[in-house]
Amino acid sequence: MNFFRNERSCLSEVGAFEFWRMMGYVLEAWLQSSLLSHSGWTLLLGNFYILRKKNLIKATTMSGGSYDRAITIFSPDGHLFQVEYAQEAVKKGSTAVGVRGKNIVVLGVERKAVAKLQEPRTVRKICTLDDHVVMAFAGLTADARILVNRARIECQSHKLTVEDPVTLEYITRYIATLKQLYTQSNGRRPFGISTLIVGFDYDGTPRLYQTDPSGTYHAWKANAIGRSAKTVREFLEKHYSEEVANSDDETIKLAIKALLEVVQSGGKNIELAVMQKGETLKILQPEDVDKFVEDIEKEKEAEAERKKKEKGTGSSK
Repeated sequence: MNFFRNERSCLSEVGAFEFWRMMGYVLEAWLQSSLLSHSGWTLLLGNFYILRKKNLIKATTMSGGSYDRAITIFSPDGHLFQVEYAQEAVKKGSTAVGVRGKNIVVLGVERKAVAKLQEPRTVRKICTLDDHVVMAFAGLTADARILVNRARIECQSHKLTVEDPVTLEYITRYIATLKQLYTQSNGRRPFGISTLIVGFDYDGTPRLYQTDPSGTYHAWKANAIGRSAKTVREFLEKHYSEEVANSDDETIKLAIKALLEVVQSGGKNIELAVMQKGETLKILQPEDVDKFVEDIEKEKEAEAERKKKEKGTGSSK
């Protein structure tokens, strides 16, 4: 067996997974032929090694990328790569923004262009979970559909069991727990979505929560998910204030302004959902969104004019 003498270990070269998969093929061939000579084994293993050297067979060694083959395997530096890949899928999704005011909660999403013959109403990124709970998502729409259905069933089950509607934290924790279960079981993959969940508790307190594919959740005053979420979040951090939160119109404008940071075509590509205390969800019509966009543009022009005058006054002095 000169093949084995020339290398320290066949397993270290080709990887345990590929080696034993190859041995399965050998066993299948042996069962079919009922005979495999010593020279035949050596030839087969030698050919496999040559293919490995030519990169025709990619070995799965535990020193490289094999940690992303299964959701239950940690890498040496503590990463679960499948969860991180799911988060990358979220970053490729449409931008979604959530803003919590004193008496209002606002969800805004980037509306993608639809095909000419496609029905626009079937393309939705904002979903109602209960009369007082609304969710927006970024990521894989098919995954979101499954999660939305499970959450709706849980909302109704909770109401039938305890005769009270769910609190926002309860349904958020349920969604986050479901996501986490899919990061800890073989034969599954994580949900490729992040969610923004808004609404009012039964005592009238506005809530905004965010969940990610790993199953964690947090409460926010304002947040963004999806494409360019970091840019939008930095904008919200800079412009959100208690003064803005106290005004319903200013809260809506803040959500629109944040989306306009990444949406280039103005109000026609923005879908906005508003829920006020004691009222049900309201999806703003494109005309209403355009009015807010026009007001924002006028405010920008007035601000630019004011800065120009201040600059002129300063230079004259």
